[in-house]
Formats: sequence, C-alpha cells, structure tokens
Amino acid sequence: MHVVVLGAGILGVSSAWYLREAGHQVTVIERQAEAALETSFANGSQLSAGHVEPWASPETFPQLLKWGFREDAPLLFRLRADPQQWLWALRFLRECWPGRSRRNLIQLLNLGLYSRAAQHALRQETGIAYEALDRGILNLYPTHADWERGCRAAATITHHGYPRVRLSHDEALALEPALSASRSLWVGATYTPGDGSGDARLWTQALAARCAARGVTFLFNQTVQRLSTTGQRVTGVALSGQRGTLQADAVVVALGSYSAPLLRTLGLRIPVYPVKGYSATVPIVDPAATPTVSITDDAHKMVFTRLGNAFRIAGTAEFNGYDTTLTPSRCNALLARAKTLFPEAADYSQPTFWTGLRPATPSNCPLIGRTRISNLFLNTGHGTLGWTTGCGSGKALAEIVSGRTPEVDFSFSGP
Repeated sequence: MHVVVLGAGILGVSSAWYLREAGHQVTVIERQAEAALETSFANGSQLSAGHVEPWASPETFPQLLKWGFREDAPLLFRLRADPQQWLWALRFLRECWPGRSRRNLIQLLNLGLYSRAAQHALRQETGIAYEALDRGILNLYPTHADWERGCRAAATITHHGYPRVRLSHDEALALEPALSASRSLWVGATYTPGDGSGDARLWTQALAARCAARGVTFLFNQTVQRLSTTGQRVTGVALSGQRGTLQADAVVVALGSYSAPLLRTLGLRIPVYPVKGYSATVPIVDPAATPTVSITDDAHKMVFTRLGNAFRIAGTAEFNGYDTTLTPSRCNALLARAKTLFPEAADYSQPTFWTGLRPATPSNCPLIGRTRISNLFLNTGHGTLGWTTGCGSGKALAEIVSGRTPEVDFSFSGP
C-alpha cells in the first residue's frame, strides 16, 4: 500500500526505510529542504541505550525545587498561559512515582536495546559513515552521594541484561585521559561500554539517500496543511503550494513536537510537549585533550562528544512552548562548562550554536503505533532519545503498519 510519512528526521526516515523494506510504496513529506534539518540536526550525538532513566523519577522533584527558575538551570520551566504545558507538567509529576518511573525505565531500555541491534545491523548492511565512536559513555558524578545514586541506576540497567559498571576515579582517568584537567571536579563514574556516539544528521541524511535509491519518494519544502478524512480513515494529506492533496492508504505522523498540533485538528490529543535543547559545536585544537569516550556530566546534565574534528557540547531542557530562539545565558553555560572540564580541547571562541525542540512525553516513553483512526499511525514523543531509539522505532512501526507484532517488549500505542 501507499504509506505517507510526515517528517524526515531520524524517526521519519527510519520509518520510511523499514516500510520500503516491507514492500510498501512510501512518500516522505518534509517542510525543510532536506532531511534532518530540525531536531535531528545537532543533538548531543550519544547513542545511549544504557542511559534511559526517565526525567520523571522520585529524585527529579527535589532537583526541580533546587533549580527553581534559574536561567542556567539544567531544566527550566518558563511558565506560559498554555493549558498544554500545565497539563503536561501535572502528568509529569504523576510519572515521578517510583512504580511508574521503574516501569518507564524498563520500557525505554527494551526499546533502546532493540534499536541498538537494528542500527548495528543497518550500519553493517549500508556502510553509512557518521563519525561513529564505539567507545561507550562515561557518566561523571560530583559528590559521593550522586555517585552512589548513579551506581544504583547502573545496577538496575545491568540487572536487566545490559552492562553499566561502577568505575573509581583512577579507573575513569585510565579509560579517558582527557579528563585529567578536571580530575578534582568529580569523585567517580559509571561506564556503559556498549553505548557509543555519532552524528545523527550525517546518519539520517545518508539513510534518506539510500531510501531514495530504493524507491522512496521525498517531497521537500512541503508543509502539511491538514489531513483529509472520511469516517475513521485518513484519505489524503493536503500540502502547501501547487501539489494539492496527496492520496494515501496509511499515514505515519513523525513530526516530532509538531505532531501534537496537527493531530488536535482531528480530535486526537497526545501528551507531547516541546522541550528546547541546546548545543554548541567547536573545532578541536588538541586531540589529546579531547575525549574519545562520550562524557555525561551528571551535575549539569550536559554531554560532550567528539565528532571527527569537532567537539559537540549539548544539554539543558527548557519548557517554553514552540520558541526556538537561542538564549545567550544558556549557550554560554555550555561553553563555560566545557572550558572547565576540557580547557585545552577546542577553540571555544568559534562556537556554532543550535537549538531544537525535543518532542517529550511525561513518561519519556515515545508514542509508536496505531491511533483510533484506523490507518493513522504515530512515531513521535522520543524526547532526548530519538537518536538512540530511532532505528528500532522505525522498524517496529513498519511491523505494526504491516499487521505484524514487533519483537520487542514495549507498550505500543493503540486505539
């Protein structure tokens, strides 16, 4: 059948690849000039199947009170007269209960490991180059109390079959010598050897090119105006410009944060709210002072990743609706922390700043699967884990569209 995929980020392109492999005719609609120019463009670059602790957890609420409304807080709520924001926040607080948080972690770990296997297989099949480093992820903790909390999380991940181990100060330094300049700022670490990093934009654009070579049609510079329906079925996608309405047997909504407003026009309300993240990319000047293991700074909720000759610093979460302006204080906070941890690594006077809207659900678990409209499907709500879970989400979605059950223990969306 003819499946129309809305969005050409990592989720949309992954969906298109696996749908085409399943034998469907696939058309991808994207408002930008090419794939991966929005949230998939310059994210933190970590492939972090072993770092899927949901934001909503018993430990988060006290931190929110501590951070308050500080401009440089890792997680910042800019309160708006927006009922969607308030409703999302109330649902988030509910997901902080221990039982819910534990369930969400297991769900995300299952999906992350499924996606890791899918991406490794696809990388071997296609040979896509995307500045990949398979050296794991190292979490740094500033106090012994934080370290013990991190080790408990690591033990949970390990218990469920994916090794994440405790490292002493000396062991972490031996693994990543570039940390020697900041050795006094942290007391211990956890390490996930199976994780890695890479450029999500390079991967997504290369996969889109391979999709096109296999017969997937991409319509760029096209904005979705509305979805046409008859009864409980979508019959077409109305586009901007001269193209009119594109007929479809099935539609996959993979528009990230913009999925929610489009679906509201059909009376479908999904718990997805935009969370603005920031990154800075700077040129490396001293490779020996730049980490090759991807680093997570637990205290500041930032990540540091080497991408070829560039150094990517990313993090923070800002709840401010669909605003995509760069806030100087939050951009400067990225550079300040990078200079503290890796002072000789890069030329911090030449940053390229970026911001993108992560499509977050209160539970952090994405929405993948069917809606109550029989031929309308979702692949959205991945928050900070779109790069990590992108391939697996696309593969699972293609199975569902094709009438099969995906081989992963995950609570898929349904009518």
